[in-house]
Amino acid sequence: MPHIDIKCFPRDLNDEQKTALAADIAETIARHLGSKDSSISVALNHVEPEAWKSEVWDTEIAPNMASLIKKPGYEM
Repeated sequence: MPHIDIKCFPRDLNDEQKTALAADIAETIARHLGSKDSSISVALNHVEPEAWKSEVWDTEIAPNMASLIKKPGYEM
């Protein structure tokens, strides 16, 4: 039951663009993990740039750096 939680700076995406993004991600997850499309969920959460460090970097990225399979190319 993969759940993908995307956090990014605010983007002006319409519903069609969001649906296409989720479909592309779900297709990739299904192909690589052998998951059924019906078991995959995708969330898109906007985080303001000034809140990125406290809400994402300090809580999700930095403490889990050793287990990230794709590490960011920046440091905070």
